[in-house]
Amino acid sequence: MRVLVIDPDDGTAEPLVCRLVRNGHQVRRVRTGRAGLQTWEQAEVVLLDLELPDLDGLQVCAEIRARGNTPLITFTSRDTELDRVLSLRSGADDCLVKPYGFRELIARMNAVARRVATGGGPVGVSCGALRLDPGTRQAWLGEQSLELTRKEFDILLLLASAPETVISRRDLIAAVWADDWAISTRTVDTHVSALRGKLGEGWITTVRGVGYRLEDTYRAMSPPGGADAEPVDGLTG
Repeated sequence: MRVLVIDPDDGTAEPLVCRLVRNGHQVRRVRTGRAGLQTWEQAEVVLLDLELPDLDGLQVCAEIRARGNTPLITFTSRDTELDRVLSLRSGADDCLVKPYGFRELIARMNAVARRVATGGGPVGVSCGALRLDPGTRQAWLGEQSLELTRKEFDILLLLASAPETVISRRDLIAAVWADDWAISTRTVDTHVSALRGKLGEGWITTVRGVGYRLEDTYRAMSPPGGADAEPVDGLTG
C-alpha cells in the first residue's frame, strides 16, 4: 500500500518507515499537519501522530476525513479513554497507543483498508436529540441545523463524545486550542456561553471550579435562549 506517515518525531517515525518499506509498502513521511493535509490524497493509508508541531492532530484528522474516505489510523502517547474516543470521533478508523507492536499495526492497517473497501467507516456522534458529524463538521438539534463556529463545534464534539463526563477547562484548552496555554479559562467560558445560547437550556452543566458536562438526556427540546438558561460563572448565555 501507499502509506503516508505524519509524524514529527524522528525517533519513532524513521524506524516505522524502514519497517514499512521492508514489508513492501511505498512510504512517504512528513513532519507537520499542514504537509499532511497537502499530501494525504496520494496515500492509500494515513498514519497520523496526534502530537504535531503546527496543528492540532484531531483537527488534521477531521479535515482529512471531511475530504475523503482514506483509511486513517492515529497514534497517541496518552493512554486515556478520552484521547481514543476523541480520535475516533474526529474521523479516525482506528487509534493505537504508543508504544505499539508493529505486527498489530499491520493487522490494523489491513483491517481498516478492508472496512473502507466494503463501505464501512466512522460514525457520527449522538447525544439525545443532538447529532454531530465530525467529517462534515455539521451539527443538528432534532431537525434544526446548528450554526457553530469551529471552536464551538470542537468543544461540543468533545463534550458529546463523553456525555455525563466532566471535562475540565484545561482539557478543553488542550484539545481545542492545541495546548495553547496563553488561552485563558475565561475564553472557554465565553465559547460555552455562546454554545448554550444556540443549544438552549439544560444541555451543558457547569461543574464549579472544574469544567463542563454534557447531559445525556432524551428530554423534549427547549427553545434556544430560554429564560432559565444557566449562567456560566457570571456570564449570561
